[in-house]
Amino acid sequence: MASPAETARIDSRGGAALALKSRPAAPASRDLYARVSHAIPAVEWPVYAADIDAIMTLKRQRNAVVLAHNYQTPEIFHCVSDIVGDSLALAREAMKVDADVIVLAGVHFMAETAKLMNPEKTVLIPDMAAGCSLAESITPEDVRRLRARHPGVPVVTYVNTSAAVKAESDVCCTSGNAREVVESLGVPRVIMIPDEYLARNVAAQTGVEIIPWRGRCEVHELFTAADVRELREDYPGVVVLAHPECAPEVVAEADFSGSTAAMQAYVGRERPERLVLLTECSMSDNLALLNPSLDFVRPCNLCPHMKRISLKNIRRALENMEHEVTIDPAVAERARLSVERMLQVK
Repeated sequence: MASPAETARIDSRGGAALALKSRPAAPASRDLYARVSHAIPAVEWPVYAADIDAIMTLKRQRNAVVLAHNYQTPEIFHCVSDIVGDSLALAREAMKVDADVIVLAGVHFMAETAKLMNPEKTVLIPDMAAGCSLAESITPEDVRRLRARHPGVPVVTYVNTSAAVKAESDVCCTSGNAREVVESLGVPRVIMIPDEYLARNVAAQTGVEIIPWRGRCEVHELFTAADVRELREDYPGVVVLAHPECAPEVVAEADFSGSTAAMQAYVGRERPERLVLLTECSMSDNLALLNPSLDFVRPCNLCPHMKRISLKNIRRALENMEHEVTIDPAVAERARLSVERMLQVK
């Protein structure tokens, strides 16, 4: 337990962890293994330990923090991250970071969002190729064409987009607050980009007419309603949780639909004995470590972009201060407004 002299920080796991400057220099990995021992065999731990110890040392030297999305693998999520969560949590917490350097263990649009909210800080992404099928599905020119086709209709943009697309938008949203953002505008129609399924799922929950785009998440579009029915046959009594980036017919078959943060809250509140999360694989891995008494069924759809992030390239990013995320100031100013408007929605 931390002494009174030690500073604690709170992350989306809900627990207190020692602040960077109060951690012992090494070997941090020896104590951290307990967090992931149910997921990583002891014989494999030495493969991770050297990088973890190096990262912990580099974080102190650089006054750096690691922000990790819920889809990161356990050795990143539970061992070297300082703040974890979904896109909304990371966007909010990025503004509170007391550090000179932010390493974003996630995909590029998340690193851009962290930079938007922390323009004076150095933001690094361990792999510049960590992209997103949704972000790549739409361009600023597409947004301008949509506005021309639907004059006066506000544009609600999912955070899974580039800063340049955010700059063409009125307000951003996440899967956790999309409905609230749409309804906060007080208008009868909105354009919602780029996730077609998220837009259709929100449309089913609100009286606001939603004009969707045709983008889809390459992970979540793989799940089908037939998959859900088969899971129920194979695992009687299983509770099915679906991410709102899944198709509406999948969401209709599920017991609950929500963002990764909402899924985590549901699991903590309802404690289903057996459950399945229709989202990226590592979400189940990380929640299972936090809830060892629950039985997680794991149909595994990996995000190839999230999995480009590793301990080794997080270490390399801190060693070499690579790859720094930069945004054109004119674009950043407009994009920041869209994110700030989202954060004002309760």
